[in-house]
Amino acid sequence: MEQLNFHKQKLYALIIALVAFISLLLPWLTTPFGGSLNGLRGLGLLSLLGIGAVAALSLMGDKSKEYDPNTKKMVMGGFGAIIAGALLFLLTKNSTYGGGLFGSILKPGFGLWLCILAGLVGLGLTSGIIKIPETKPPTSPKP
Repeated sequence: MEQLNFHKQKLYALIIALVAFISLLLPWLTTPFGGSLNGLRGLGLLSLLGIGAVAALSLMGDKSKEYDPNTKKMVMGGFGAIIAGALLFLLTKNSTYGGGLFGSILKPGFGLWLCILAGLVGLGLTSGIIKIPETKPPTSPKP
């Protein structure tokens, strides 16, 4: 991480935000007939706002230092927005994209679950629930 001049916490947050962005492009709703809808619509845009917030906050200020307490709370809010957008999209899929016959045809896709997972992992890493492993420089063998 030293070559990139990024603190591990900020670099991991950016990587997780990138995974969440890629999940927006993957199918969030699928049909048995092969059709799908991605997350760049409706409440999925809330996840996009969260991704933008995490990316902007990670690129602001001194990138070689960890988040200060206020920025850390804002990044956690960004990851919370990623989760909230995906969960709200999931909970309102029947009312937004049709109930009745069509509501039972639409199933949650891989991208929706990946976005929720990315948000949860990002929230866990930023809050300290998931610890970032410390890397130790390799030692030379003793003769």
